[in-house]
Amino acid sequence: MDFITVTEEKCIKCELCIKACPTFVLKMGEKVPEEVANTTCIACGHCVAICPSGAIDNKKTPLSKQIDGKDFPKLNSEQAEHFLRSRRSIRNYQNKSVSREALTKLVDIARLAPTASNSQGISFVVVEDKQLVEKAIELIIEMLEKSPLNAAFKGLISVYRETGADPILRGAPNLIMTTADKNFSGGRGNSISSLTYLELFAPSLGLGTCWAGYFEYCASLKGSPLLKLFNIPEGKTITAAVMVGYPKYSYKRIVDRNPLEVTYI
Repeated sequence: MDFITVTEEKCIKCELCIKACPTFVLKMGEKVPEEVANTTCIACGHCVAICPSGAIDNKKTPLSKQIDGKDFPKLNSEQAEHFLRSRRSIRNYQNKSVSREALTKLVDIARLAPTASNSQGISFVVVEDKQLVEKAIELIIEMLEKSPLNAAFKGLISVYRETGADPILRGAPNLIMTTADKNFSGGRGNSISSLTYLELFAPSLGLGTCWAGYFEYCASLKGSPLLKLFNIPEGKTITAAVMVGYPKYSYKRIVDRNPLEVTYI
């Protein structure tokens, strides 16, 4: 305890920090908000972020590391809709590697995604070596050939073996995967949230992405050689992956989806 401090001179006693706390860590004291015994702070930062006077600080989410939200413009609803709908899954890439600076920006945004109870617990593996990507593709094809479900992959395997085309990672020069502890129940869900942030941010850097479904499937199999290939530590597992690169083509239109199905109760 004692990780929250409140400057009495700044506190206006609005109690917003108390109301916003998802785990009921705070209560109103005689003069200022104070911690409640036997509660657990999940380091979400709500208390510091919501305070209108900057009176509260939290060692787990320091005020000094928070950014004033008013300094950034907000998208209106039309801009936001266009932004979300214009993102596409990219399956054709230029023969051009992504810089480490850009790859780092992607994963740095991904780490900021919301996670269950702010549990986070996700690490990232960024593959810059194109030869390593190609080794992974060959391993995956071999695994699919040996799979009891190999009949379902017959066409995909044929494309690779007979034409040399890459139906697994689509010629992407880079791969980003998430890892988590094997016993972390939130690993997959948190990874999906994180890589969704990454995918939405990528177009702002001129990059395209696509979920690497065949890679994920083969990485999840018991004793998968992909774990050794990428030096995944013992006790960790690959939870998700996306291919990354510069799109080879540009799309001129925003494509619609199936009609909305919704029930209001």
